[in-house]
Amino acid sequence: MTYRDATESRGIGPDRTERELEKALQALAGGVTPAPDAYRTARGEWLRRERRRRLVLGVLIAVVFTLATLIGLWVLNQTPSDPGVIFSGAGGTAHASLARPQP
Repeated sequence: MTYRDATESRGIGPDRTERELEKALQALAGGVTPAPDAYRTARGEWLRRERRRRLVLGVLIAVVFTLATLIGLWVLNQTPSDPGVIFSGAGGTAHASLARPQP
């Protein structure tokens, strides 16, 4: 004899347990009454959270954008003040100077 057979023979099967549980939950749910303004309160709280989330996201985007701009400007400002080899403006191109050696 299995466990299921033993419990069903005593009337403790899954069907009886489900029925009793359903009755208990219906009795519990029947005694619960929502507050008159529960929907309005929950919706207001949700809207406040949504507004706060959008505000935090906007501030975070502004901070990241500002920080990236400042870092970019700082990096560009770190270039040496003397002109480099590429932009020296002296003589012709590198190809022309390599083609003919100077006497």
